[in-house]
Amino acid sequence: MFHDVYKNKTVLITGHTGFKGSWLALWLRELGADVVGYSLDPPSQPNNFEATNLREKITDIRGDIRDLDRLLDTFTRYQPEFVFHLAAQPLVRFSYREPKMTFDANVGGTVNLLEAVRNTSSVKVLVNVTSDKCYADRDRVWGYRESDPLGGPDPYSASKGCAELVFNAYLKSYFSKGGGHDRPIGAASVRAGNVIGGGDWAVDRLVPDCIRSLSRHQPIFLRNPHSVRPWQHVLEALGGYLLLGACLSKNPEKYSGAWNFGPDDAGHLTVLALTDLLIKFWGEGVRVDISDPGSPHEAKLLRLNCDKAHAELSWHNVLSVDTCIRMTVQWYRNYYRQGQDRDLSALCIEQIRDYMNQAAGMHLDLDVEAILSGAVVYS
Repeated sequence: MFHDVYKNKTVLITGHTGFKGSWLALWLRELGADVVGYSLDPPSQPNNFEATNLREKITDIRGDIRDLDRLLDTFTRYQPEFVFHLAAQPLVRFSYREPKMTFDANVGGTVNLLEAVRNTSSVKVLVNVTSDKCYADRDRVWGYRESDPLGGPDPYSASKGCAELVFNAYLKSYFSKGGGHDRPIGAASVRAGNVIGGGDWAVDRLVPDCIRSLSRHQPIFLRNPHSVRPWQHVLEALGGYLLLGACLSKNPEKYSGAWNFGPDDAGHLTVLALTDLLIKFWGEGVRVDISDPGSPHEAKLLRLNCDKAHAELSWHNVLSVDTCIRMTVQWYRNYYRQGQDRDLSALCIEQIRDYMNQAAGMHLDLDVEAILSGAVVYS
């Protein structure tokens, strides 16, 4: 997979104790990478990091992305070749309560990460993960492109827009030949839609909130039932990140910059529709539709245009929405069936391998060499 680009390479992930970061760490380990994680303690109880016993499988370092000295020490000690930056304050509603912490983590933390990359000669590739909410909210029916204006009315969205501007400044000033830098680094900033999958227990996220209610046989209350979001399985987004990282390692000038990784039209569903699918595959449950006029502002309609990733990386979604939900429910069902000695890493690896097999069946082989040569790898 990915032409062994990651095999025996040191890969540093910030935010590896989080939902996406823990899945990424497992996948990279499966690819033969030496994974170093830098993060705070897991953000919830339960969490995917502990459910998969990830601490025993990688180098686990606890540190705050706002602590530049500790971050620099970690880079100096482990000399990573690939860096995936996922550490962030990821919740919109929390950002209203803690705006300074949100900006400190999402903007200041990104500055610290970029400084560590700039001062570490071993780094060849950086994939900076932000959010589809980095775009200025125009509530429009077509998808946002990478060149669209950045920003947002809430602290979280604004912080992600700011982080994108900071990233672009470092890319142009320090990581590219055009900036006069003698060591070009393949650096990209990636923006994904809402990702779902097993192991997410964050507060104020739809799927974890639904799973908590379903597992307790309680009604599901929906805050914004008619809001449309781009939904995709976590492996879809991470597959895009890994593919992009591999291409950056081969041709940093061509693939550096901003990239969207979102679902096709079928993956853009209302909160209500996705909840009904979760109940269907769980096998039981009741939802209560409510609109909360007292909720902080969130975009009613959010779509991503992924033409760039389709055309230049031959990246496409592999899984249908139904398959995404089935995989997600399967994970949580296994979690609640197992006892205190549970280890869901085997199931995660099984789902990763199944995903790759389905991609191969669609001729979407994530073939880096074919992409670089311009050969068609998707049909």
